[in-house]
Amino acid sequence: MTFVDEVKNAVTPRAALLVIGVLALQLLFIASYVGALHHPKPRDVPFAVVAPGQSAARLVEQLRGLPGAPLDPRALPDEATARRQIMNRDIDGALIVDPASKTDTLLVASGGGTVLSSALTTLTTRVEASQQREVRTVDVAPASSEDFDGLSAFYLVVGWCVGGYLCASILAISAGSRPANRQRAVIRLGVMALYSIAGGIGGTIIVGPILGALPGSVMALWGLGALVVFAVGAITLALQALTGIVGIGLAVLLVVIAGNPSAGGAFPLPMLPPFWEAIGPALPPGAGTWVARSIAYFKGNATTGPLLVLAAWAVAGAAITLAMASLRRRPDASDSHPVGT
Repeated sequence: MTFVDEVKNAVTPRAALLVIGVLALQLLFIASYVGALHHPKPRDVPFAVVAPGQSAARLVEQLRGLPGAPLDPRALPDEATARRQIMNRDIDGALIVDPASKTDTLLVASGGGTVLSSALTTLTTRVEASQQREVRTVDVAPASSEDFDGLSAFYLVVGWCVGGYLCASILAISAGSRPANRQRAVIRLGVMALYSIAGGIGGTIIVGPILGALPGSVMALWGLGALVVFAVGAITLALQALTGIVGIGLAVLLVVIAGNPSAGGAFPLPMLPPFWEAIGPALPPGAGTWVARSIAYFKGNATTGPLLVLAAWAVAGAAITLAMASLRRRPDASDSHPVGT
């Protein structure tokens, strides 16, 4: 047998295509993470100004004209409104001007991301210094002292996502890369649901009662975890039903390559480039990270939209999985063999 024959036997055309696919995923991974995270800077950060009379409008225009457009400022009537909007996650910070003093107050929420709150402090301090004024920072939703840089929510959701697509991948390839019939698909989705419940409570207990890294309602985080795991698992099963083993790679592309760097974990959404900022809220890691931080630090506010995103992924994944299984022929004798089902 010649060397060429040996190569053909060692690397089949199907294997060669899969290797090329892996290479593409590797390069996309590098491009996505480095592209999203290599040069973070605030851009159009929702920001409020509370100041008396016409000075509010002048300050809004000054902040809007800053180089690079780091802020999207708007005037609010009083500090109470600013605090309420921060807790509702409508804005990320607010400058409260005190005309009777040379010191103004900056309201931030490090629970939404300490990198962003630090960037707002630096930016506001520079602007105030140009007016011979000082700024005092008040954190209205501080991150836990055990939650370094506010990253615990992000890593918790990443863990849930990894568990979701790994479990789904194992279920799908254990008896072939496609569901053979509707009954098998229903069983796999049922197992995925049970796994999601276990994964949700397990992750919640680790970051909460055991490590003390993330405050907030244990039951709410458990429910979120179960939804995240099932959403990712269901869409992974759906992709495998549609494309076979390639679906595993597509799930990695969706959740890991596109989802993780755009989730607002290491750097909150207003600090990401436009493409990643746009796609992040629509993907499971981004939606899950937002809700986890809201539960932990913002009294569960502003969670309806992200929860609907996660529910949509879960429903779509389950529906596609069942639909593709229904289109398959009824099992026959050959269906009892794992390979090729």
